[in-house]
Amino acid sequence: MSTPRRPECTVPLVEVAITEFDLACLPETGAVFDRLLALHPTQVVIDLSGCRHIDAAAIGLLLDVHRQLVRTGGVLALRNPNPRIARILQAARLDQILPVHTDNAAPPAPGTRTEAPPAGDPTLPGTAPRQSAYGRAAVTVRT
Repeated sequence: MSTPRRPECTVPLVEVAITEFDLACLPETGAVFDRLLALHPTQVVIDLSGCRHIDAAAIGLLLDVHRQLVRTGGVLALRNPNPRIARILQAARLDQILPVHTDNAAPPAPGTRTEAPPAGDPTLPGTAPRQSAYGRAAVTVRT
């Protein structure tokens, strides 16, 4: 007799703010991505506005996360890289693979309205983010 299988939990949008993204913090950042991919997100947005440096190891990790998301129908997007990081992403041609948004608004999750309430607005029910930190990456989950 087999045990009944529980349906998988999915999260529509996961936002990750990264402040350091290089080989030195790759194990910690990789662990964050492993945990968030277990949520089966529809969309992952990586906010790079506070990140000063990105290297080849970090680009490799982004490509790996992108491949894993594509397999499950998800999308990985980058948001607000500084001009130096934007040039690195262009040189690596990552901007041709991943959407790179330079505005302050998160791109809408597939199938959602275009004017989403701001994350963490206490006056709007269901928008308060659940936050936790792993290493140097702060993870915010918006439901």
